[in-house]
Amino acid sequence: MSESLKAHPFLRQWLGLDVAGQVQAFSGKVDLGQGISHALRLIVAQELRLSPASIAMVPANTHTSPDEAVTSGSLSVQHSGAALRCAATHWREMCRLVMAQRCGVDVATVRCANGEFSLQTHVENKTRHASYAELTSAEMWQSAIDTMHVQSIHASQDMGASPTKPSALRPDVASKVFGEFEYIHDRVLPGMCHGMVFRPGTLTAEVIAHEMQALVHHVQAQSGVLCVHQNGVLLGVLTQTEYALSKIVRHIEDGVAQGKFWRCHSEVPDAQDLPNWLKAQTLDTTVVADTTDNAPTDELQHIRAEFHRPYLQHASIGLCCALAQWTDDAQQLEVWSHSQGIYNLRRDIALAFDMPPAQVQVSHVEGAGCYGHNGADDVAFDAAWLAQLVPGRPVRVQWTRQAELAHAPLAPAMAVEIHAGVNAEGHIAEWTQTVWSQGHGTRPGRGKTPALLGTWQTAQPHPVTMAVNAAMAVGGGSERNAQPPYDVASVKVINHRVLNMPFRVSAMRSLGAPTNVFAAESVMDELALRCAQDPLAFRLAHLRSTGQARAVAVLQKVADMAGWTTPRPDNKPEGWGRGLAYARYKNTGAYCAVVVELVVEEKVKLHKLWTAVDLGHVVDADGAANQIEGGALQAASWVLCEAAQLSSQGIASNNWDNYPILKFSDMPAVEVALMSQPHEPSLGAGECSSGPTCAAIANAIFDAIGVRMHAMPFTPENLLKTIEAETPSVHS
Repeated sequence: MSESLKAHPFLRQWLGLDVAGQVQAFSGKVDLGQGISHALRLIVAQELRLSPASIAMVPANTHTSPDEAVTSGSLSVQHSGAALRCAATHWREMCRLVMAQRCGVDVATVRCANGEFSLQTHVENKTRHASYAELTSAEMWQSAIDTMHVQSIHASQDMGASPTKPSALRPDVASKVFGEFEYIHDRVLPGMCHGMVFRPGTLTAEVIAHEMQALVHHVQAQSGVLCVHQNGVLLGVLTQTEYALSKIVRHIEDGVAQGKFWRCHSEVPDAQDLPNWLKAQTLDTTVVADTTDNAPTDELQHIRAEFHRPYLQHASIGLCCALAQWTDDAQQLEVWSHSQGIYNLRRDIALAFDMPPAQVQVSHVEGAGCYGHNGADDVAFDAAWLAQLVPGRPVRVQWTRQAELAHAPLAPAMAVEIHAGVNAEGHIAEWTQTVWSQGHGTRPGRGKTPALLGTWQTAQPHPVTMAVNAAMAVGGGSERNAQPPYDVASVKVINHRVLNMPFRVSAMRSLGAPTNVFAAESVMDELALRCAQDPLAFRLAHLRSTGQARAVAVLQKVADMAGWTTPRPDNKPEGWGRGLAYARYKNTGAYCAVVVELVVEEKVKLHKLWTAVDLGHVVDADGAANQIEGGALQAASWVLCEAAQLSSQGIASNNWDNYPILKFSDMPAVEVALMSQPHEPSLGAGECSSGPTCAAIANAIFDAIGVRMHAMPFTPENLLKTIEAETPSVHS
């Protein structure tokens, strides 16, 4: 039974019928553009023997949806999908039973097709057809879901209907393509006004009193201004129109760029020496895995290498936005947000305003897609904080590009050291992986105090939330995928959590996995080279234990797709190379292998990515392939382009000029193969390709020019530094 179903065991919590008789499905997992609503719709439709168009996915909100915490970790289909499958199957079988009882027949003679129940045998004077609405009672809605009805994903009961076709189209795509879809940015409520909260660029700062006083007077004198409110280091502005607000925003952001209004204080880690900065901090050390009792006694050939990445930014093209409205008596608050965790947000907003959570309603509205903890929750607090000034009126807040890049949490910088040894037979006998990183989570809803940026900056601030890691039971944080997936007798994994957070850090897509996989798979290639083995053959030789057949299959599949085992082509340009990498996400999730083909010229140019993935039972093949492709391309952007720039005034990379991302012109061709496992549980697709893509690009660069990259990003400047560092001096 899924954790979601344990917490919400009743049929009414997952399914319902509206007044028109259409089936409603409820989920606490939200759609961030990844199409999860469509995948869940397909699951319900399949089990109810209905067309997907007959299922209405109710947008998640804290009044009607089950609390499924945060939409993260590639767990939506695994958790919410499993719960909805059980709920739909339970409802279908209860209706079959009622139909059988009414007709006085054995339940096995009742079939269900196209949402209608009928008898397979003739029964005198009995109704031979009935719908879900006709067979469902109030008592049935209150029933606890019986998971025994779910025999398997594709239980072979002859019920007169074929499974839902996976090619059913997403109902939202056309409206998004033609600009007709209503995102949160487009929502207009009666009487709505517009607001912005301005803040310093660092977690620690003080107001420059005379500058702030002059600013307040200037803003109050502008046309269309409703309210100006200063509290602590926060300055809030409310206007009648978005246009009036835009003029004020430009004036204030220009002043911020000149160092006006706030005196900021922050330690700035040396961007050129991040690994040593991480290691020099106070550390919370844990041993994640230790099988060194099995350490070999024979002589080994050793390799030691260190890898690291800088701080990263979310860099969503769409901006964070929220709406909020208090009742006239300020007793109830409604918030509209594209948060990944509506219940977590509700809890922390209630803490921030010292009110019961039941008096806060958070409704999810689609916004910019984001993988990880961006500014969606913070802008929701901003809207609620400003809405207090105008009870009864809705307030809309949309961050600017500068605010988006300057105030959202960063992904932590990381350093990973690997010490590995191979024996005379070319088998890895020992492996030690050590990680240094801040924690990868400061999300709302998990602490005793609110984890919302604005609540740390008022006149009576709550304490800043220190970043922590998720438990290893759910994949960990900085230590995610730090344990090698290969057959190694002696393994030790050590995680050093850095207990200093001069800049806010939190979760980004796949957390610590990309850096750990980049490090581990680079070492795997290096070990293969030292053992004079092909990288594919070397990996396969370390995946022969019981239970690794699926890992072997994805590696062999991607090798076939990319023609890995064919002779190396001799007509490729100078600087051409290809690389291979593999990981199982969290060591419990999807299996993914990637081959990259690229050319290193003045910069790294990707030509093609091949990806083979085992997701177990695939609910929506198009959606899954899109997720895998998107994860690979985002990882390619991290590894080739991205690095946050920090200063004593805050995050300096607050526009596209100083935080470049991969452009459309840089995009390679991507080919995705989904390994069919229809009788296995579904595994998430959104994050599994990130780590292998980072590593495969690094391995392909080595194949192309013989240079091993140890530090992201692989920019032309960093490539040149690495080449120069590895080239012996003529005087040596």
